[in-house]
Amino acid sequence: MHSKAHGKSESKRPIRTKAPEWVKSSPEWVADKVVELARKGVSQSMIGMTLRDQYGIPLVRQVAGKRVSEILREHQVAPPLPQDLLDLVRKAIDLRRHLENNKKDLHGKQGLTRIESKIHRLASYYVREGVLPKDWKYVPEKMVLLVR
Repeated sequence: MHSKAHGKSESKRPIRTKAPEWVKSSPEWVADKVVELARKGVSQSMIGMTLRDQYGIPLVRQVAGKRVSEILREHQVAPPLPQDLLDLVRKAIDLRRHLENNKKDLHGKQGLTRIESKIHRLASYYVREGVLPKDWKYVPEKMVLLVR
């Protein structure tokens, strides 16, 4: 919304819903591997990339029938915030820390405003969808404790 980029042209996932024939991994093995990687502190996107690059699993959803986040929720190892929201919060915290030392950085202040507006939009979506509790608020001082 606020960037000069024009989108990702032609980047579409495969249409297939079932795993290819050459994937020999079982859904249980994939779920166990996802939980094992999550317990080591690997993020959800890195879990998908690790399974793709090291184990030859193109998409977790095709093999296991569930998304990585659904598997993590079932095994009670899901992070407290969704990954995209957590990444934005980390970015805002880092920028706040930068602005403490560089008070005259006007572009940084504008960037912080944009990041925090994205956080508020995304948080209201997650509250509406029931992923976050109804009383969830973005408070930067509390987020520092949650994220780090």
